[in-house]
Order: sequence, then structure tokens, then C-alpha cells
Amino acid sequence: MPRHWPFTVSAILALIIVGVAMTAEAGTRIQRKAWGTSSEGQTVELFTLTREGAPTVSVTSHGAYIVSILAADREGRAADVVLGYEDLAGYLGDTAYLGAVVGRYANRIAGGTFSLGGQRYTLARNNGPNALHGGPQGFQKKLWTARVVSGADGDTLELSYVSPDGEEGYPGTLTATVVYSLTADGGLRLDYSATTDAPTVVNLTNHTYFNLAGEGSGDILGHEMEIEADAFTPVDDTLIPTGELRPVEGTPFDFRTPVAIGARIDDPDPQLQAGGGYDHNFVVRGAAGELRLAARVYEPGSGRVLEVLATNPGLQFYSGNFLDGSITGKSGRAYEKRGGLCLETQHFPDSPNQPAFPSVVLEPGGRYEQTTVFRFSTR
Repeated sequence: MPRHWPFTVSAILALIIVGVAMTAEAGTRIQRKAWGTSSEGQTVELFTLTREGAPTVSVTSHGAYIVSILAADREGRAADVVLGYEDLAGYLGDTAYLGAVVGRYANRIAGGTFSLGGQRYTLARNNGPNALHGGPQGFQKKLWTARVVSGADGDTLELSYVSPDGEEGYPGTLTATVVYSLTADGGLRLDYSATTDAPTVVNLTNHTYFNLAGEGSGDILGHEMEIEADAFTPVDDTLIPTGELRPVEGTPFDFRTPVAIGARIDDPDPQLQAGGGYDHNFVVRGAAGELRLAARVYEPGSGRVLEVLATNPGLQFYSGNFLDGSITGKSGRAYEKRGGLCLETQHFPDSPNQPAFPSVVLEPGGRYEQTTVFRFSTR
């Protein structure tokens, strides 16, 4: 039986909040604590990042999960704005990816198969007929190797994982790294990279669920959403893209100007009916590879604003349609349907089977790189 240390998220954060006031130095500071033991008997750690003017963020080495983000409202009152569990046991049993880094391939691959270099590869089908988020034992189930690196702008947290050749059906040994840091303008920055020893496909993202009113506070239908996209990728009834890039104009997917998420989510639109709400990839404006604004969310009650900046070509907006009250969160309250939203910066779903989509192939000697920033402010 796995053994767990008696540290809860709320207890640790109470200590950290006291410590923040004592840390006036510029740059990010990171505290690390043993947080429990994995099912394999390995020590799992919890890292808490603090910086003046930035949210306080906790990350665990199990699954590279973002465990909490404490962000201030317009009155300066901090609340945890991401869904998650009170202790490690919740993350060990998690099936909703509440804050995880997912891979080797985020989102769906049709039929759980793809071809590369003339060879066909078969993956686990863990989402109806399709592969989802790297498989049932994807990166969210792995213990990542942690390193705190000190530099001129303070500390960064480097988490790395080596995925062996054939894991979950994917070819090549992939070495993946995510570096977490806080920025002077209120951002949590994630810098991803990966290398391989054989041709493979890779698409990493973070699957945090946000509720800017505070986790466990109800649904996100009153949040106002803005997405920097003129087109999205419509899907079939198993949520696999059809290959079309459809203009958002005249559809419930037009978030080019701010719209409350709940304003059109139950419209009788075939695409909304396929996903039970929003669960679609948007084609982000601008050149992939350049860090640019992808989305902005505003919660009127608290005044909190979340901006998502990304270098990836796509952004998956998921409105928490499959939350059903079965998960009890850190607040002690159940996470009901649409109790959180995800903004997953990514390559397009099913790209290995869609030659017209941007390539996700990584070759030996090449390097996968992408950056995501979750930037918080108020108004």
C-alpha cells in the first residue's frame, strides 16, 4: 500500500503565505517539501514559487501538476483559482488531469493509430475509439525529476521525464523538460522542450482548470472569454477534427470580442452538441513560434483577469463539460459540471493523421520547444 506524508495543500500554503511577506528580494524564490510517497514508493515533492507582484504557485513532481495558484482579486484578497485535490492521494488517483502536464501527445488521436516513416503505430484507446492525452499511463502518471536552478532573476523549477521507446505505443526515447518560473508582470511561465533518439510525434500541454472566482465557487458561465482566433477546427461525434478550418464568424465560437461563456454554450449548434459545450481547438492568430496573446478571461465578481500567451498554433478551450460532482476539491466542495475551464496551448488534435495540419514530428537532432504564460491581473 502506498504511504503518504501528512501534509495537505491548505496547511502548506498557510505556511508559505506567511513566508511570502518575509521575501522581499527580487525574482522568483522556490521552497520545496517532501509531499508524500508514490505508489512505487518514491518520494514526491511539492514546490512553491513566490515572487513580489506575481501569484503564488505550487507544483508537484508527480505528473508535473500545477496544484494551486493563489491570485489576488481587485481588493487584494488572494484565492486559489485552479481546481485540484487537497493531498497527494487525490493526484495519484486523478483521471480528470486537474493541472497535469499531458503527453506524449496532448488531446486526441483518431482510432489510436498513426503512421510515421512507413510504419504504423498503435496506441491505447482510452477515450472511446480514440487515444487521449498520451494514454492511461501518460506523463500525468509519471514522477518527474526535479531541479531548482538559481539565476540572475531568481529561481526556476525544472522538471524532466524520460519516456522510453514504445511507452504507450509511441516510438523513440523522448526526453521532455518543463521549466516553471514567475515573471515580473504577474505571469506563470512554462517553457517546454523535448528531444528524441528516433522519429516520433510530440505535443505537450498543461491541463489546468481555472475558476477565477475561486475553485469550488460554482460554474464558470459568467466568465467573459476572448480568444484571438478567426477559425476553429470542427469535430466529428468522437471529437476528432474533420480537417476543416472553419471561420468563427456567425457561430457560437466567435470570441474575437469578449462574451460570457454561458451566453451561447447551450445553443442548438451541432458542434456544441458534439462536445457537450466547448471542447474545441482554435487556430491562434499570428505566427507559430512567436509568443503572442491567445486568450483573455475576465471574472466580473472578483475582477481577476487571466491572459494566456503562447507560441503554439492552437488553443483548446474546454468548458469543463464532463465534470459531474464526483470530485471533491481543496475547498471541500464538489466540482460540478462547468466548474472550471481549460485553455490548453497545443498543436492541433489528431495532427499525426492530418497532413494539412502543422507538423508534430520530432526527428533526432531536432528540438521541440514551446512556451506558455498564464498572466494574472485585475480590473
